[in-house]
Amino acid sequence: MTSDLFNAAKDTVKRPAYDRDKLTVRMCHIGFGAFHRAHQAVYTDQLIGMGKTDWAYREIELMGPTALLDGLAERGYLYTVVENGAEAQDARIVGSVIDHRHMANAGPEGIIAAISEDAIELVSITVTEKGYTLAANGGLDFENPMVKADLANPEAPRTVVGTLVAGLARRKAEGKKPFTILSCDNLPSNGHMTRRAVLDFARAVDADLAAWIEREARFPSTMVDRIVPAMTEESHQVLADCAGYADPAGIVCEPFRQWVIEDDFVSGRPDWNLAGATFTGDVLPYENMKLRMLNGSHSFLAYLGYLGGYETIADTMGDAAYKKAAHDLMVKEQAPTLEAPEGVDLADYADALIGRYCNPNIRHRTWQIAMDGSQKLPQRALESIAHHLKAGTPYPRLALLVAGWMIYVSGIDLSGQPIDVRDPLADRLKTLASGDSAEAIVNDLMQKSGVFPEELATSAPLQAALIEAYLSIREKGVKAAVASLA
Repeated sequence: MTSDLFNAAKDTVKRPAYDRDKLTVRMCHIGFGAFHRAHQAVYTDQLIGMGKTDWAYREIELMGPTALLDGLAERGYLYTVVENGAEAQDARIVGSVIDHRHMANAGPEGIIAAISEDAIELVSITVTEKGYTLAANGGLDFENPMVKADLANPEAPRTVVGTLVAGLARRKAEGKKPFTILSCDNLPSNGHMTRRAVLDFARAVDADLAAWIEREARFPSTMVDRIVPAMTEESHQVLADCAGYADPAGIVCEPFRQWVIEDDFVSGRPDWNLAGATFTGDVLPYENMKLRMLNGSHSFLAYLGYLGGYETIADTMGDAAYKKAAHDLMVKEQAPTLEAPEGVDLADYADALIGRYCNPNIRHRTWQIAMDGSQKLPQRALESIAHHLKAGTPYPRLALLVAGWMIYVSGIDLSGQPIDVRDPLADRLKTLASGDSAEAIVNDLMQKSGVFPEELATSAPLQAALIEAYLSIREKGVKAAVASLA
């Protein structure tokens, strides 16, 4: 312990019992957001505490304010995580972070040097979908202005992908092995997706570099799960009450956590399985299960719950019709599209998710989950809809989810009040969602938004289903539309 901030910690707060001076920066992490603090860093902290690794994190930020990391450094890189269960709380001070770099202070060269040092074996990432600068086809978006700027000056990159390529190029030029790149974002086949974007950028810069990365580097896929709401004044107070002090970098999250990792690394890696993670040869079944059942039902509750006037997921679950619809969505419409991971019962998984959603002490705002829907909708709903269209099976709850999204992105709720839509395509979506009829709105969003894959964008059966769902919300009201699903 190296910070006076934690002197007031209650006796119940778990503290690092290990010698942090003996830790070594072996991993860099890009994106020091709430999820990373509550997830990967906690697994690592627990593993260090077991005496099973001396690997620690250097945190990397490429944009945004510097205050969070600067303040963290002043507090010896210690911060607090409170697991806020329905019946009990548990607080721990996390010590697995020991260094940082911020683009605003270090500049591109400082960031490249930080991730390409000899000791770095692994660079992990949590930057949300938009941080990967992807095009609709899943590859790198060469029309993105930031990508264009990086390609014009690849030795001074500012995007995630450009930075990774520059770090790998430094390793290659020095005759060293690459580092492993570990995406921990909620994206389908996130390792394959990251690999494709990195190779797209590298090929545009240096064909030999791209060939070396393709041959030598590793991009394991992961599935991550923990509900980590954005911090609010209320949750900061929860933390202070539980721990005995205020912590600007602290996090309040649910007790549950899960991490499934494809065991494919360039060289070493921590044995996170000893702290509860799962190493596997195939992450895809876990990933699809989580994206469709958890994230898909979350989006259902987010759009339709927000339109129904519910602030949080727990509030929404207090409505019996929403609770039943979310469960039925998982069991009747998402589970049939999945190959269950070995040893997992999808019905039991759905029941467990409902229990997690009902936790009144996790204030996960529907508005927060609704962010960046254009990036999330394909894997959370549209892939499942494609399955049902091919199989000829019904999907009324998925259709209502998508229709709710279509109303939400118009920027005007059912009472005529403005919605603060946060989405990379917000302006385009708002224009497309402002037509003069349900038919026009559904048609335009399907065919002109870039969100729907081609086979769905022109599907007459899907268009009819979405128009019916859209009109159901508009004419009955969203709560009645959800109740009618029973």
